[in-house]
Amino acid sequence: MTRRLNVLQVCDHLGWEGSRMHGVKRLFAWMIPRFDPERFNVSLVSLRRKDLSEETLDALGIDITYLHRSKFDPATWPALLKVIDAKRIDILHLHGYGATTFGRLAGAQRRLPAIVHEHANLTDTPWFQKMADRLLAPYTDIGIAVSESTAAFLIRARQMPAERVKVVYLGVPLEEFSRPRSDEEIAAARAEIGVEPGDFAIGTVTRLHDSKGNSYLVDAARLVLHERPHARFFLVGEGPLREPLEAQARALGLGDRFVFHGFARDVARVVSAFDLSVFPSLWEGTPLTLFEALAMGKAIVATDADGLVDVLTDERDARIVPRRDAAALARAIVRMMDAPDDRTRLGAAACVTSRQYDIAAFVRKMERLYDLLHETSRATRRRGILSADLSFLTERVGA
Repeated sequence: MTRRLNVLQVCDHLGWEGSRMHGVKRLFAWMIPRFDPERFNVSLVSLRRKDLSEETLDALGIDITYLHRSKFDPATWPALLKVIDAKRIDILHLHGYGATTFGRLAGAQRRLPAIVHEHANLTDTPWFQKMADRLLAPYTDIGIAVSESTAAFLIRARQMPAERVKVVYLGVPLEEFSRPRSDEEIAAARAEIGVEPGDFAIGTVTRLHDSKGNSYLVDAARLVLHERPHARFFLVGEGPLREPLEAQARALGLGDRFVFHGFARDVARVVSAFDLSVFPSLWEGTPLTLFEALAMGKAIVATDADGLVDVLTDERDARIVPRRDAAALARAIVRMMDAPDDRTRLGAAACVTSRQYDIAAFVRKMERLYDLLHETSRATRRRGILSADLSFLTERVGA
């Protein structure tokens, strides 16, 4: 019997300051337990301090090691090597600047296959990161990007050779988000977050960060409420911009028509309470919350941020508006409020679109990639992956 491959996922950290369930943390929670345990032993390293939040990955039975290293600590390298050696690692799957820098250094020293996985298009990187990426590109087997614009960022800013970059979309547990919910269950969820009889609930689950464009949603809410006072907005999530956003809502006199819900442990339950899901983003990779809303068959209004329009098609499964345009966002929301047939049509189409974004299908792709890298990387000095058929990575399952 062939021994299991030992795969090490390496990330910089498991949450932004003030955030209990960051996107990459949720991704690991869904992804790692779905690998075939007969063929893969998948563990995780976080370069930073131990995760002290309520929602820990340790509690899910995931094998996780915290290195407790600061951002530029050179001791990260030997600490990571120690984990690699102790766990007899075969494959490195790297997420984040520190992880991809120190991880590739360690991978080069141990001659291990290395995957750079980029989750966001940050438009540019500092000079020192460019220098590191340029030096480490020869020790990178493949770069995975979560959207087309993220792939362009990997190539342009992060110095990855274009022939080594593939766009592989993420996904969510479809069985968790697409299951039917009874009227009683939805009514209970609406009551829990404060939706009152007669309210039209407009919501987003998000990180309170500049990239998410939530200040434009606050501005749009004032315009919507002027025309449709029964609208009630729900901003669900945590982050550094909560206080400024709350101050903005107060200054606009939105009162209890704009609710800052904070952290939600059961995202699916909260989203089930919305009549309309909104994504006012300025830039994105591809947010997991988008895949969740699609799977739940929600009518969606979104901006034309790159990572959103990779997935959504205007008037097929969503209404798309220009980013940084609160008036356009407000008009689309009002139009959706007034058109229940359109909401039903777009919600049904959203369910169809969601079938392409199942986390289980993503995991199967990674399993094939890990096998391929193990077979070819060391034997061909990382050149084998360039001649391999990688079409399976870019297939949209269920399309």
